[in-house]
Amino acid sequence: MNVKITRNAAKQLKAVLDQEEDKELKLRVYVTHKHSDHAHYGLALDKPGADDAVVSTDKEIDVIVSKDEPLLDGVVIDYLYLPEEGYVITNPSKGNHGDH
Repeated sequence: MNVKITRNAAKQLKAVLDQEEDKELKLRVYVTHKHSDHAHYGLALDKPGADDAVVSTDKEIDVIVSKDEPLLDGVVIDYLYLPEEGYVITNPSKGNHGDH
């Protein structure tokens, strides 16, 4: 499994993780909605389970993903300021370059 976090997203995520009292919680990315060829994604703080993989990123943030979900392999977590501030999760390796 491969997960990429951009510099903007890492800055925001580290601030959230640093404030969290339960240091065992990690970032989870998950599929909220699937279409035939792509998915929409969500983020949460969670602890890994038996069906999960913990992926280390180059931004020193570990990400939990479900081992059984191929649409999670290759996701990119970004944080944009415009047009609206917030996280954007895409998977260019699966043809998903943004929400529609």
